[in-house]
Amino acid sequence: MWPEAGVRGPPELVPRKRGGTSGPNGAPQQPPDVCLLGGPPPALRASGQSAPPPLPAAHAGSGCPSPGPSRLFHRDAALGALAADDIRRAREARRKVGPEQAAGAPRQKLSERARERAVPASRVGRLASFGGLAVGLGLGALAEVAKDSLNGETKPRDGSGSILGSSPFLSEANVVRIVDTLCKVRGAALKIGQILSIQDNSFLSPQLQQIFARVRQSADFMPAWQTRRVLAEELGQDWREKVASFEETPFAAASIGQVHLGVLHDGTEVAMKIQYPGVAQSIRSDVENLLALLRLTAVLPAGLFAENTLRVLQRELEWECDYRREAGCAQSFRQLLAGDPFFEVPRVVGELTTQRVLTMELGSGVPLDQCQELPQDVRNEICLNLLHLTLRELFHFRFMQTDANWANFFYDAGKHQVTLLDFGASRPFSREFTHHYIEVVKAAADGDRAKVLQKSKDLKFVTGFESKEFEEAHVDTVMILGEPFSTPGLFDFGTQSTARRVQALIPVMLRHRLTPPPEESYALHRKLAGCFLLCARLRARIPCHSLFQELYGQYWDREQGA
Repeated sequence: MWPEAGVRGPPELVPRKRGGTSGPNGAPQQPPDVCLLGGPPPALRASGQSAPPPLPAAHAGSGCPSPGPSRLFHRDAALGALAADDIRRAREARRKVGPEQAAGAPRQKLSERARERAVPASRVGRLASFGGLAVGLGLGALAEVAKDSLNGETKPRDGSGSILGSSPFLSEANVVRIVDTLCKVRGAALKIGQILSIQDNSFLSPQLQQIFARVRQSADFMPAWQTRRVLAEELGQDWREKVASFEETPFAAASIGQVHLGVLHDGTEVAMKIQYPGVAQSIRSDVENLLALLRLTAVLPAGLFAENTLRVLQRELEWECDYRREAGCAQSFRQLLAGDPFFEVPRVVGELTTQRVLTMELGSGVPLDQCQELPQDVRNEICLNLLHLTLRELFHFRFMQTDANWANFFYDAGKHQVTLLDFGASRPFSREFTHHYIEVVKAAADGDRAKVLQKSKDLKFVTGFESKEFEEAHVDTVMILGEPFSTPGLFDFGTQSTARRVQALIPVMLRHRLTPPPEESYALHRKLAGCFLLCARLRARIPCHSLFQELYGQYWDREQGA
């Protein structure tokens, strides 16, 4: 357990004291004799080997800044916590993996629901699709009401307590219409639909859950002629001469683009992500159309601040449509994690990357949510490393890959490594934000409700004019979410009831909230929720308390030395 005497705090609480060595430009490095959970320092750091050179400047105007001097990210947490027997059992478990898995992950493939269908590339074509959907929904709702009236039926209101409830617009026929339209137009509407699909019945009615679950599973792919047109526009008419081979049928299709397997002339397999035509130019109109659709099919509570939420998502989607920006973010993370034995970031192939085409070396493994049958100690190690990385992204790099989709994390049992993918939603965090946020987490870990509320005001989560009922619900929510960091020893994610208890507080907060959350919190909380949900899915038992306490001490040690 972390000794409390060793915990450092903000400058106003702790005398100025330097420890460890200085890195480039005077930036403090982690003291060489300190390792997570008391394990021995990694050989690379103990040997005195210097860190990689500072990161290159990011793509101009990309909004994806260099996170500063590059730092090696070591698997201190896992190595410090694992004994020889643990490592032996993990290795034995990996030997049991079949030859096909050991050689590499099974090829990702499209959903059986996916079908080839051209993407409407013009704004007029996309508007026509949404207009046709609105007319179809109206007619479908009238038909549903008329059918119930003729049958003498009065359907009860949805009793699920969901934020977005049911309505006559959400008949089975209309569900099919909505899914079909979102899968056809793709882009921002489909992306937001996929984000909503991971919500539970505290937020979405069963009908809306059904819609967005189908949307997540049913992304269509564009035909070969449309794919070839994008490649020719981005890479030149001679694009085929730049690769040894190219599979015209994609192995993955999502909201903004689809991914094809290619092979370079040197034999390297690559994943080529190709953006759907027209999606970048239609983000704003797609978001407005989807908001109109939600208003049509559900009552949106004022405390949801739907317009603000969708405006933030719109900005993130604009980032994701800039593949040059994503390439710069991927290269930054590749350097930040250089030499790390557990995490790997594929290399960007610059000569085959443009605004609408992103080419990277092909990763291996399976999505982390498919690792539920691995031995407990291996699952613990995966989740400990992932949570450690997430906290380091926020409190050390101040730069985070915020897309919590589990398919963005691939575990290769043969290499015992996790490959990180999809950096389009990466974003920076200000020093002021992380200063306050780390204190909110610390207050929750310490059980200090008054400080949780004060720091929430500093972060502008609350204005100070909310009702007492809202303040209590807000603090209760933070305390529940902070439980992993307040529990000494191992926290068992497999037995926690966090989601159910937070769900009970959501209606109160939506009724009384006076201001939308700070912009940074949308992506951050999406990532943290995804990380916690993954730990729950893998039934991980990990020392969150000592993990956070050490990171907290390191954070203020760096700030005092800055």
